[in-house]
Amino acid sequence: MLRMEIALFSVVAFVAYIYFSAEKERAPLHRTFSVLLVAVLANLMFDGITVYTVHHLETIPRLLNDAVHRLFLGSMVLTIYLFYQYIAILVETQTGKPRRLDLPAAIFLLIAQLCNYLLPISYTVTDKGNYSSGPYMYVPYAAVVFYLLLCAGLLAVNRKQINKKEKYTIGIALTIEFTVCALQALFHTWLISGMGITLMTLSFYLTLENPEALRAELTEQKMSMLYLKSQVNPHFLYNTLDTIRIQAQLNGDTKVAELLMRLVDFFRLSVKIDRQMVTLDDEMELLEAYMELMCYRYPELHCEYDIDPDLGAAKVPNFILQPIVENSLLHGLKNKGYRGEIIISAKETDEDNIEICVRDTGNGFENGRKDAIDKMLQNYARQAPKLTGNSVGILNVQKRIKLLCGREYGLSYTENEDSGVTAHILLPMKEKIK
Repeated sequence: MLRMEIALFSVVAFVAYIYFSAEKERAPLHRTFSVLLVAVLANLMFDGITVYTVHHLETIPRLLNDAVHRLFLGSMVLTIYLFYQYIAILVETQTGKPRRLDLPAAIFLLIAQLCNYLLPISYTVTDKGNYSSGPYMYVPYAAVVFYLLLCAGLLAVNRKQINKKEKYTIGIALTIEFTVCALQALFHTWLISGMGITLMTLSFYLTLENPEALRAELTEQKMSMLYLKSQVNPHFLYNTLDTIRIQAQLNGDTKVAELLMRLVDFFRLSVKIDRQMVTLDDEMELLEAYMELMCYRYPELHCEYDIDPDLGAAKVPNFILQPIVENSLLHGLKNKGYRGEIIISAKETDEDNIEICVRDTGNGFENGRKDAIDKMLQNYARQAPKLTGNSVGILNVQKRIKLLCGREYGLSYTENEDSGVTAHILLPMKEKIK
């Protein structure tokens, strides 16, 4: 039996090594899985120790035996609680619904741990093996069942809104753990709780947390951005424009030379696709070049900036503002003949985040359009990267922010009281790059 615990610990330790040494998204979901891996390793270690001590009751001091049993069962309850937390966060990111059961789950965890460390332990000795028993055992196993039922409830209530891959992975993992718990209850001497926890961990790792899959998803987003930016050869284009600019300046046409210079700046900056993150100053330089050209093309279009100068060195995902501003122009101000204002602001929030707002004075959303946009942005993970269509820019911006900064950040829209709409981009103050 002890050999099985050693084998399970070795498997999870290898998975943990791969996971922690690989680049991955630093979002709450993945941070929770990181803590979960550590808890599983601790649980399997104490499991192996108790398998040995419970079969050597006559030689192992009772106090030591009791201590490792309490650590084993306490870590088991904590591990299943973390599985609940992981599933709850995953459901929240998939559906947008807040986690309402976190407080009861945390309170139950506290009660279970107190009982685990305070209730007396007893042991049953049989010809087939020894095991801990009595009222003390009811608390941790009741906690395990409680958290598994919470997970099953989350899956059942939100099954239509969760991605198929996540839904089947959670369902299979819960089925495995319920089966192992039932077998452990029927055959007390089997001591197979570690097997169920290990299989759950492996199922989540292989299907949801595999670093290669996460990197592939990020690569897919990068390729969509590459495609969007390479409709023409930008290097050839801005080199040619720079040649025309120099000729215009030599001919004394300074205004045309200035406009060409801004167009050259725009293309020069926009082709820096090798960097996932850039400074806010770099991103604003690109946007200002774009807006100068648009304001010259449409004389009744005005642009204002309200950027906190202290945020200039903050890291932001590359090429996220221009698509948002372009969307405001095409869908907000186009029907008004491009008469109006675009106001771009950036400030630090109370939560040490950055909020960038793009406000327009356009016509606002058409009937039902805002609900469609909100739904698309909320369910970004369930939609393939768009290369055509009206919302190509904002969907790809949302996907890249979520992947590069974390799922708690992203793009949202509100309607202004007077006219037009405001795009809100929430980003972390510190760089969180893959």
